[in-house]
Amino acid sequence: MSGFDVHDHRHALKQLRDTGETSLWENRREVPCPACGEPFVRLFTTRRETTRFPENDGARFCLLRDDGAVHLFRH
Repeated sequence: MSGFDVHDHRHALKQLRDTGETSLWENRREVPCPACGEPFVRLFTTRRETTRFPENDGARFCLLRDDGAVHLFRH
């Protein structure tokens, strides 16, 4: 899997939120997901080592990024 550079796709994305450490983007032109190839709806990026996502449809997500992997936990 290769990386994803938001700036390479900036023309197709609308920034919804930016805190300096995290940002939320809307995919306006069906940019494909680098993991599966299907267009994604939203993109969340973070520079933090840990991140907690707010509850959404009754589920809460936490993210842990370390040197070897990104771990997404659903609560």
